[in-house]
Amino acid sequence: MNLAVLIDGDNIPSKYIKEMMEEIAKYGVPSIKRIYGDWTNPKLNRWKGLLLEHAIQPVQQYGYTTGKNSTDSAMIIDAMDILYSGNTDGFCIVSSDSDFTRLATRLRESSQFVIGIGEQKTPKPFIVACDKFIYLEILNEDEEDESPKTKRSVKQQKKAVEPVTPEIIKLIKTSVYDCADDDGWAFLGDVGGLINKKQPNFDPRNFGYYKLTPFIDSLGVFEIEERETSNGRFKHIYVRVEGKKGSQK
Repeated sequence: MNLAVLIDGDNIPSKYIKEMMEEIAKYGVPSIKRIYGDWTNPKLNRWKGLLLEHAIQPVQQYGYTTGKNSTDSAMIIDAMDILYSGNTDGFCIVSSDSDFTRLATRLRESSQFVIGIGEQKTPKPFIVACDKFIYLEILNEDEEDESPKTKRSVKQQKKAVEPVTPEIIKLIKTSVYDCADDDGWAFLGDVGGLINKKQPNFDPRNFGYYKLTPFIDSLGVFEIEERETSNGRFKHIYVRVEGKKGSQK
């Protein structure tokens, strides 16, 4: 996908930029990269050295009113201009501000894939307006802790940013049931896709795991089975609620 990345410089800390751009690259090519803010404000000085490194175009927006984020309107106007150009398949809106809720909804109405990236403080209306929402806190890892003795396994991250609640377990269970065959087995890829449609901010990294398989396995209420594919080079992962066969009871 060709993605337009629009960053609210007044709202997002610069320390996340490297991991954030690497995350965006998983979903497509960031063909447009812009960051909005009042560059006369000393608070944005930390961004300036990073813009050239990541080829991000700064857009000047003066703060006309004290206490009001002036970048919102500039980002929204640019987003609509980019949309009407017809050169993108999706947008990545980087902000923790709920003011972009209507913009995300409007872009999706025009068949654009919308990724939201922000801090955990992001209001829920903006989160659910996106196709996928990613918390910045799960991207910013301490490379200093990655010594050979302390290097974490591929199964688990350094820390979780969300607790596993009964609601999360219920979400996974119902998604397994929705995708299951007559024996109760569901292809994990289908389950993961459905979960993200139901809850855009769901990510196993929120709970301390890099991948969905070890996270589901850690819950202790699901059976996991690996099946050989026809060419034998890959394996498909299937999951079933323990003790359940067929439809939900």
